[in-house]
Amino acid sequence: MKRFTTGLAVIAAGALLVLTGCSSEPDDEETPEPGPTPSAGLTPAPSTPPGQRWQPQPGTAWQWQLSGKLDSSVDVPVYDIDGFLTSKEEVDGLKKAGRRTICYISTGAWEDFRPDSGDFPKDMLGEGNGWKGERWIDVRRLADVERLMAKRFDMCRDKGFDAVEPDNMDAYRNDSGFPVSAEDQLKFNRMIAKLAHDRGLAVGLKNDLDQIPQLVGDYDFAVNEQCAQYRECDELTPFIRAGKAVFHVEYELSTDKFCARSKELKLSSLEKKLELGPWRKSC
Repeated sequence: MKRFTTGLAVIAAGALLVLTGCSSEPDDEETPEPGPTPSAGLTPAPSTPPGQRWQPQPGTAWQWQLSGKLDSSVDVPVYDIDGFLTSKEEVDGLKKAGRRTICYISTGAWEDFRPDSGDFPKDMLGEGNGWKGERWIDVRRLADVERLMAKRFDMCRDKGFDAVEPDNMDAYRNDSGFPVSAEDQLKFNRMIAKLAHDRGLAVGLKNDLDQIPQLVGDYDFAVNEQCAQYRECDELTPFIRAGKAVFHVEYELSTDKFCARSKELKLSSLEKKLELGPWRKSC
């Protein structure tokens, strides 16, 4: 979950709801790095041996796009994209072009614009999380969450994704409407990791910095927002020491404010706009 004011969050969420519309236009700072299209005869992404998962290494370059028409020309080895709105054909195209793909799924919050929103019990929905059409869910109800998220992770697997980025993984640190403890959150986060691993998918820990020491062994990489702005990037080093990538983004700082430190820490860092369209600026 991004750490913006509610007003900004609504703007970004509005962009997410029109994913099938026009893509965001890059400004003059930097356009997405062009790369060969999937039809250019690139080497397909290597298959993962049976019984093993993809393991991204520290410093791996990536693209994170959750709004706008998918731009498959960014020349990086990893794409993190919306699991519902990205088709199997688009995933196949990225894999043929040598890309690994991460399936973005909100696991800790209900979204009224998802096709399975009616499957969530009403008494499981809590307070709004600052994003239009979204509410925290009661993560203590592990059986219900497992049933709902198993279907979503099946979708990620069946579309051919390599990994999952589960979002809204820190209800215990927010006003969710439920008395979620740190221990409740650990149980939930470990269950989410197991759901992914049982399907052969790698999984990333989204934010939740305070529980990294307990969860670094359960997760294959980390996804972080704004650790440089909040001076928290050092807290992600357990992943780096374990040989696991940290995919990091800043929204309000320019690259000259954080890239030097990101390179020292071996973070995979980007500057992105709030709407998470195709525009990116890498370190």
